[in-house]
Amino acid sequence: MSQAIDDLKHEHDVILMSLGILDAMCRRIELDQMTDKTDLSHFIDFLKEFADQCHHVKEENFLFPMLVSAGIPNEDGPIGVMLSEHDAGRNWIRLMEASMQSESLSAEFIQAAKAYGDLLRRHIDKENTILFPMAEKVLSHNQLSDLFQQFEEYEERVIGLGRHEQLHDHLRAMRTKYLL
Repeated sequence: MSQAIDDLKHEHDVILMSLGILDAMCRRIELDQMTDKTDLSHFIDFLKEFADQCHHVKEENFLFPMLVSAGIPNEDGPIGVMLSEHDAGRNWIRLMEASMQSESLSAEFIQAAKAYGDLLRRHIDKENTILFPMAEKVLSHNQLSDLFQQFEEYEERVIGLGRHEQLHDHLRAMRTKYLL
């Protein structure tokens, strides 16, 4: 497996762990055991920064264009489906944020959070089992190496040096609080 695809799959593992935390938060909301919106707000910020700004943007700006250049269709093809699902995920995040404006945590938050989690789990499965193997089949070793280099440069330039590790630390703390 290439470093580029391995990097994206590792990020998928982190996103899946975060979805488990989100599920635990929803259970606490349903049981009226979660009243502090601060953790939810920070968690949504994590999803926006890590899952979307870091992970999805690397796919959208680097992997997908490279796959289109290699002949993988965008419209009416797997890339178009992935882009549509990225947009749907962003919409669910916006709905989670909007639902937090009310006095109490609501059924709207739980509905949006569960829909987001379901979407991302299916999305990750499709990428891991269909799109990523396809990428490793149609892209050369040099292209995959270049892709990984683009990922690294993007993270340093846009996310910031060391920020990826800070996000992982934040997620570990949330995991300890909500899953252990």
